[in-house]
Amino acid sequence: MSGAAPGSIKVLVIDDSNTIRRSAELFLRQAGYDVILAEDGFDALAKISDYRPQVIFVDIMMPRLDGYQTCALIKQNANLKSTPVIMLSSKDGVFDRARGRLAGSDQYLTKPFTKEGLLEAITLHVKPEAVPATTSS
Repeated sequence: MSGAAPGSIKVLVIDDSNTIRRSAELFLRQAGYDVILAEDGFDALAKISDYRPQVIFVDIMMPRLDGYQTCALIKQNANLKSTPVIMLSSKDGVFDRARGRLAGSDQYLTKPFTKEGLLEAITLHVKPEAVPATTSS
């Protein structure tokens, strides 16, 4: 028994490619996750406040608001900074990974991703019975 029950976990997938969004949605829905899709960073920011996903996958190369900017905006929000953000990119360079870390990403997956890769990332970052932290540091 590992991780929270998939059906109770909301996953947001942000990508300007319809093909990538549909692939991720298919993989995640098959595994029982509640999937929310967004076409770009602006679309995603509106949906994040409405749906409060427990994990976010974001493409780096998008028009208007790219993945680095989207991730940074999410992590700057006090209510969202603990939400895991996983970057998706066809670029696998050290610079790209470092830039993702600087923006606040929790993990970096390269495309084409696999169903196993997506599910592993969720298991790694979403703890069982994920509840908002109320302790102070």
